[in-house]
Amino acid sequence: MSIRPMMLLAVLPLTVAAAPIEVAVTNVTQAKGKVHVDICSEKLFMGSDCLYSADAPAVIGTTIVTIPNVPPGHYAAQVFHDIDGSGKLKRNLFGIPKEPVGFSRDAPIHFAPPKWADAMFDHGTESQRITLSLRTKFF
Repeated sequence: MSIRPMMLLAVLPLTVAAAPIEVAVTNVTQAKGKVHVDICSEKLFMGSDCLYSADAPAVIGTTIVTIPNVPPGHYAAQVFHDIDGSGKLKRNLFGIPKEPVGFSRDAPIHFAPPKWADAMFDHGTESQRITLSLRTKFF
């Protein structure tokens, strides 16, 4: 018994082409530690468990961080400069970041984290580059 080609296509899982997102993080003021980038869905935005992340050694000026194999979708990038290499964003007693942070589309931070709609971008099946700036002032 032979399997017809059309029948074989019906049982193979459909795969979606994933592509890298290159994040150019500007306003890096120290060559200490690493720059960490999370690429998050709306549901996971502002959390610590985003599905796609990477980091790169901090370079004064602009640090490039590449996140491989991100499937097409709607995402937001959240970034911090992990100066001390702890792997966690340091915050003060009131929860305000003590290390520089940034968000895709340079989403505004006004006494609160940015809104998803202000940081959201679309990612397709081709490689993509986004640019954002680190900030230390949040008011």
